[in-house]
Formats: sequence, C-alpha cells, structure tokens
Amino acid sequence: MTTLARNAGLPLDLALIESVRVNANAVTRRVQSLAARRSQKKEYQAAWLVRAIQCMDLTTLSGDDTEGRVMRLCAKARQPLRADLMQALGLQTLTTGAVCVYHEMVAPAVRALQGHAIPVAAVSTGFPAGLTSMETRLREIELSVQAGAREIDIVIGRRHVLTRNWVALYAEMQAFRAACGDAHVKAILATGELQTLDNVARASWVCMLAGADFIKTSTGKEGVNATPEVSLVMVRAIRDYLTLSGFKVGYKPAGGISSAKTALQYLSLMKEELGDEWLTPELFRFGASSLLTDIERQLEHFVTGRYSAAHRHAMP
Repeated sequence: MTTLARNAGLPLDLALIESVRVNANAVTRRVQSLAARRSQKKEYQAAWLVRAIQCMDLTTLSGDDTEGRVMRLCAKARQPLRADLMQALGLQTLTTGAVCVYHEMVAPAVRALQGHAIPVAAVSTGFPAGLTSMETRLREIELSVQAGAREIDIVIGRRHVLTRNWVALYAEMQAFRAACGDAHVKAILATGELQTLDNVARASWVCMLAGADFIKTSTGKEGVNATPEVSLVMVRAIRDYLTLSGFKVGYKPAGGISSAKTALQYLSLMKEELGDEWLTPELFRFGASSLLTDIERQLEHFVTGRYSAAHRHAMP
C-alpha cells in the first residue's frame, strides 16, 4: 500500500467551488497539443507499457462473475506477463496495481492474493448508479472493508452535482471516507453524466475537500467514460488542490481504455501535468479489463518483432 499521507481534506468553501470555471476551448487545444507530440518508441515505449501494467486496477465487474473467474484474474494480477517476456525484458517481478471486484467477490480475491502485496479494491455504494439508501451504501463499504478490501471505489450522487448541492455532496463524501476507515477511497464522478466540464471540476474539488484519496472518471457503465478532456480538467484540479492543501490526490481514468496507445496517451498526460511522481500506482491507476491483453501483444512485438494473436495472452 501507499506510504503517502492520506488526504485529510479541508472545510468546504462554497465560494471557492462556485468560482471554479473551465475554459473548454483551452482544454481542447491543450489535449490536441498533447496528442500531436511524438510518441515513445522501442525500449522507451516498452518501459512505459510496463509502467502501465504496474498502474492497472485489473477489473472484473460483470453480472456473471464467479469465484473461479476472480481467482484467474488474481493469478493474472500476480503474473501479468508470460515468463518468457519477463525474461526478455529483464524483469524479475511485476504485478498490477490492484484487483477490482464487486463486494461479493472481495473475500475470494483476498484469499487468492494472500501473501502478495496486491490490494483488493471493491466497488461500492450502490455501484454503478449510487441510488440505494445512504444506510445501505455505508454498510456496503463497511462489509467490504471487513472482508479485506484495502481500497473502496465509491460512486457519488450525481444529482448533487446536477443540482449544485455542494453541501450534500461534501457530506456524502465525508461519510463514505469515514466508513472506509484505513482503506483508501476512490471517488467515481461518473463524468459522462455530469453534463459540463465546470461540473466535473467542481465535483472533483468537493470530493477532494471531503477527503477522497483518488478521483476517478467513470464506472465504465456510462455512455461516455474517460476522455482526455475530462482527464485534463481533473488532473489540473488535483494540481491546484495540492497547492492549496499540501495533499497529493491520485487519479484513475476508467472505461473504454482498451489499447496500449491510449494508455500511453494517459501516461503522457500525467507526466506533463503532474510530473513523474504521479506515474506510480500510489497516485495513478487505470481502470481496465481488456487493456492488459493489448499491452502484452505490444510487448511481445517489441521482444520478437511479431504480433501475436490475442488468445495467446489469456484473460479470465
């Protein structure tokens, strides 16, 4: 787990929240400038892709999840690359940043990862809609922590953002943070449902002020999930919050990130906006299920000069 200081939060400042504005045209220009930059090549690209694996929350969030699938996912998290690729790349050890599952699968995942430092993350609080009662959402967090989850991915009440009820959102986030205890909390904003970049920025600020350790774009279930534009807004909120509070908050893009090329773009964004310190699993995670397969294929091409079929890199 991280050795960074937890985000203790700050009192809610409504004047600060209402003053937050996003220049959408400037965001678009910045994103376009980042996309136009020369991409990493050869051994540099391979090193960045290995880092992407280290920052991955290997995830299964399907209605047909079984203990067997979760056990296979955990085995993949423990050894995400084949032994021959590890040897060719000069790697002794490599794991993903976490395994992310529903509450019912926390205990099997904890058992499968026993003896390893990989944390189990549980999606919680009525994921993905977040519309169950507050009592139910808090109890779900508590039960997941009791089952061994060391990270909790909560979903905020989007209605609070859409109605600009920042007091309610702040109180909700504080309650979730308290229920997590020592477990780190990632606040899922469901940015595809927040309508404007101003709302994304303000929701990011409120969640950080209330003590979120990470802010995360999406559940992966919305029509629109992680985008470079939303990510830029969120990471700049993280940067400004650090200046104000002294606390480092992590970032997790999730939903629709399935290619190595896209992963490299997000890593580049983090490096450009927040620096090398955020290129670690303590402060950056991908929410991913199929991403690992494409990264493995790219790394095999680097090692052998040939692309392999996806089925040679088995996933649960």
